Amino acid sequence: METTSRVGAQPPTVEGGQQALADRETVEDFLLAPFPWYGLDEAFTGPRRLLGVGTAADGSVEHGSIAHGDEPTVRGDAAEGKERFTVVVTIAANPVRRSADGTGLLEATSVSSAAWLAGVGLLSVTWPAQMDHTLRDDWLEQQTETAWALADDLTGAAWSTLSLPVDGVPTPFHYRESEFGWVLAGSTPEGVHVGAYGRGMSAYGVGFSMIKDIATYA
Repeated sequence: METTSRVGAQPPTVEGGQQALADRETVEDFLLAPFPWYGLDEAFTGPRRLLGVGTAADGSVEHGSIAHGDEPTVRGDAAEGKERFTVVVTIAANPVRRSADGTGLLEATSVSSAAWLAGVGLLSVTWPAQMDHTLRDDWLEQQTETAWALADDLTGAAWSTLSLPVDGVPTPFHYRESEFGWVLAGSTPEGVHVGAYGRGMSAYGVGFSMIKDIATYA
């Protein structure tokens, strides 16, 4: 999957009109997507916010993330065990295709792509306790490679299967958990793959639904 990732990116903290502009630009990025976005269904009544999109090599929007619940602290020793959040990743289900500029091919996307994006997303908000900056960089690189290997083997022993509602319809998802949180991934009938990761919220109790109007997140 050839993408320029901005998953997890957030607008800078600025004041007044500048913050409004940053928020609007984020929403506009999501509006450029030619596919529907998914989030937790109406059973979740907490805060929701846009995180950012990822683009293919030709600049087209290919995936994006929407957060639900608490904003996670990256430091592992800060409010450890108290955060409750789920991030939903939507990725277009695309075959191998030629880039818009005709210079090359874009890789196909799959449920494994969603699983990898979710796994890396969880790592991005994880900082194991008593680990300094240099060691975390090494740890993050190693764990990212592990997340890729796991996502490429969804039938392996690391994964189990959950049936979760998508637009009210029971849908199979691949699921795994670790000491840092959980990751799951599956597909929807609307031509997208959905991944998710979280901590403090049980994956067994989540459901997903298509967002009718992403502009309401502005």
